[in-house]
Amino acid sequence: MMMDQNKRICLYMEGALDNDSGKMGFGLMRFSKHPIACVIDSKYAGKTVDEAVDLPYNIPVVASVKEAIAMQSEIMVLGIAPSGGRFPMEWDEPVSQALTHGLSLINGLHDDLNSRFGHLLKQNFIWDVRKPKPSYPIATAKAAELKNKRILMIGTDMAAGKMTAGLELYAELQTNGIKTGFVPTGQIGITLMGNGIPLDAIKVDQAAGAVEEAVLEQANNDIIIIEGQGSLAHPGSTATLPLIRGSQPTHFILCHKAAHANLRYPVSHIAIPPIDEFIKLNEALASVCGSLQPAKTIGIALNTVGLTKEEAQNKIAEIEQQTGIPTTDMIRFGPKKLVKAVQEI
Repeated sequence: MMMDQNKRICLYMEGALDNDSGKMGFGLMRFSKHPIACVIDSKYAGKTVDEAVDLPYNIPVVASVKEAIAMQSEIMVLGIAPSGGRFPMEWDEPVSQALTHGLSLINGLHDDLNSRFGHLLKQNFIWDVRKPKPSYPIATAKAAELKNKRILMIGTDMAAGKMTAGLELYAELQTNGIKTGFVPTGQIGITLMGNGIPLDAIKVDQAAGAVEEAVLEQANNDIIIIEGQGSLAHPGSTATLPLIRGSQPTHFILCHKAAHANLRYPVSHIAIPPIDEFIKLNEALASVCGSLQPAKTIGIALNTVGLTKEEAQNKIAEIEQQTGIPTTDMIRFGPKKLVKAVQEI
């Protein structure tokens, strides 16, 4: 769904502005082309985002939907990813209030909110971002026949920065005049780009086919960046395999939280494997003993949150020495190193 980029949005982030569950809102703060009227989180009302948390956005924070409406918001985005991606009952009132007063709604959760709140709509709309098509084709490795380069973002864990790193690369390559496509596979990327596939809402047998179809639609680009999901290291994730099979990637970029030795809760008892061995695992899975498209890891995008600047630079040097692969934190130190790695393939 392509929306008028002049429409003012408000981000509903009640109780989430200062924690990881607000990742939908954080993604839109960084990448959305829409003007952001405000963020809703009563805990920090009266401040701006940069005053409330360690993020560089001068966006006012308000306490309620009523205040967001007064600030001329036109679309409310549910900027929170609650556990399990399910709609909490306590959101009924603020969502109803927003829709009744004419705001449209962007919903990145699994729930079908058109069914739940559609009776409140007038000229406004509800976009259920995670609603898949009725069916997708079965994958047949057609993407391997393309002559372009296909870069899949992979990660050592969930929420390792795969979307952010991919969008940073996409924007920079486009700025450099390279015909580049981006395939969104999660709710934030789809919301930002106005298209894509909600991978975690698609039947498992059709998941690789959905990825393949989306990649083939961008065949005219010289480079296609595919947003990654999940991790081969995570016992609860099945997303990486259909992404690899559907996109038939020629290259990988690995994303990793540098301050973490273990997977994030609730599987924090599981250690993250050694980076170099994990790279070999993903590359081996892609080629299937030589029968499918081989993929080479050309860059490592670190998230160095929690480390000082010196610690981050030391970690980058350590991983580069360990793997022989260009490594950086694209947000902290800029994307140029990995952009160069992409341009050289």
